[in-house]
Amino acid sequence: MSFFSQKPNLPQQLNICIIANKFPIVGRAVRHGFLWPLARGLVQAGHKVTVLSWTNPRGKKEIEKDGVVAYFLGEGGYRNIDDFPQRLDEKFAALHAQSPFHLVHCLDRSGLIIAKKKKEYGVGVIFDVDATQMSSLFAITGKVQDTIPSQLKTALAIVYKFLTTYYGSDRSIINTADSIFVNNPQQQLILERYYLYPELKTYIIPYGIEIGDLSKREKSDELREKLGLPVNSHIVVTISDMNDFDESRNILRAFEKVAIKKPTARLLVLGNGPFKKDVEYETLQLALGSRVFFIGDVNNEEISDYISLAEVFVNLSSRTTGFEPSLLEAMAQKKIIIGSEVSPIANIVEDSKDGFLIRPADRKALSDLLINIFAEHYTLDQIKESARQKVLDIFNIDKMIQQTLSAYKETLMNRRLFKKMKLSEQAKPNFQTNV
Repeated sequence: MSFFSQKPNLPQQLNICIIANKFPIVGRAVRHGFLWPLARGLVQAGHKVTVLSWTNPRGKKEIEKDGVVAYFLGEGGYRNIDDFPQRLDEKFAALHAQSPFHLVHCLDRSGLIIAKKKKEYGVGVIFDVDATQMSSLFAITGKVQDTIPSQLKTALAIVYKFLTTYYGSDRSIINTADSIFVNNPQQQLILERYYLYPELKTYIIPYGIEIGDLSKREKSDELREKLGLPVNSHIVVTISDMNDFDESRNILRAFEKVAIKKPTARLLVLGNGPFKKDVEYETLQLALGSRVFFIGDVNNEEISDYISLAEVFVNLSSRTTGFEPSLLEAMAQKKIIIGSEVSPIANIVEDSKDGFLIRPADRKALSDLLINIFAEHYTLDQIKESARQKVLDIFNIDKMIQQTLSAYKETLMNRRLFKKMKLSEQAKPNFQTNV
């Protein structure tokens, strides 16, 4: 008789809890727009999925759709987001008592309160890299200019930011995570080299948008007329949360030069935020009032319609560790995209082949690029086709579900909750190697 209890086999049906502060129900071109297709795919693969989130546009406490059950703990009178951890703790404990979870997947740091009790609950815990503040390091990198003082200042800012965020909050996530999901090899390398998190416990899962819904949209004449855009106008669309004034100012000042050489150029700015009034004032100072349109907040379903109007889509934000869904949507719609060379999109876009990559602070590069695009100095049709094909090749929902499930199972076995077993090899995403 063995003195050691034998570990059970990995169950055929996993009971998975996904925790996210924001969990979109609809909208493929929005942040975390991949989540519902992922949850639905896990259910279709024979697993049980419960979502714990805060609020939703429908104002419902509970939504059951496609076999996924989602509880929104901020609906029904609980509107203070600071209450989320306590409400989450209570709801998770109640659900776990009814039907024990095997694994908790935290999309952000809101699930940390559960992760700290993983031994008590007997669950495996996975965090997405978005739960850390790694994105703030990319944001600082994006502001560097090609001067020695700027490079030194940026290096010091990165070191300071890393130390304050790591010891302030990220260390708790690193210490409690059984695995961490990243979007690309660059993030995996940073976790290993600077956060001292083992490479064997990180999994590259290229979250994106639902491939099955990537039909090319026709331009909306009604939307164009509503905005008062000339038929022959060169339209640039950008999305901003307006949390970084310098980021918006750089785009406006670059566009000023474009507007002088191309009078038919128009810039549509989607989004809202704390610096909106400052950005609007900057627009007036640059005499761009008739060339720049501030659309404001746009419903998730409408973002794709605005992208369909664009000749060029620009998103130079580096304040994210994931692939920006709006950029992927634009690529899928065969739009010319301009992204940041220090953001995750640089891991899939080959400059001048699938789109264009520049340093966010380089205004001259942006203005020159837009002018050359409008003058058709590039093989634009070939770039558009290549961009769409790149998205189709990498962001396949079936592959994403297979990779996610494989990572789930390996995490549970490495956590020693279940017997070790050999898993079938899954298709791996093809990223650029120069990271």
